[in-house]
Amino acid sequence: MSEVIKEFDKNNNLIHFKNSRGFEIWQEYDENNNLIYSKNSYGYEEWRKFDENNNLIYRIYSDGNEYWKEYDGNNNCIHYKNYGGVEEWRRFDENNNMIYYEDSYGKESWYKYDKENNERIEITQKEFEQIKRKKEYEKNRKLVNNSKISRFGIMDI
Repeated sequence: MSEVIKEFDKNNNLIHFKNSRGFEIWQEYDENNNLIYSKNSYGYEEWRKFDENNNLIYRIYSDGNEYWKEYDGNNNCIHYKNYGGVEEWRRFDENNNMIYYEDSYGKESWYKYDKENNERIEITQKEFEQIKRKKEYEKNRKLVNNSKISRFGIMDI
């Protein structure tokens, strides 16, 4: 039978682990019980930072790999970026449903939901093009409405 040693802090967070093969992990936590540092017996380390809502916003590993996240006021992850330059952007509706997704590879998706906000349905490319055209039309209409015509062309007011 293999022996496992586990040590916990006063908040019942695992702070030390050791198995019978000698593999060990040491961990530290912040005042909100978020894991902020971890190291194993192979020398691999990880540091983490959290925002005021306890959302993980930054992670770096001892090999230099880094990850960043941004959140909106409802704690939805709206931006993600990793050390390799991969990025993702998301938008959410008033029910915290993801309605838009874009990544640095060029994938772009819009979503809508059923009446109960349960089932996510990806908007077709045709619907997506209609949304883009409508947004462009509204943007151009605002520019024209906020401008006046002079003998030199359209001028901003």
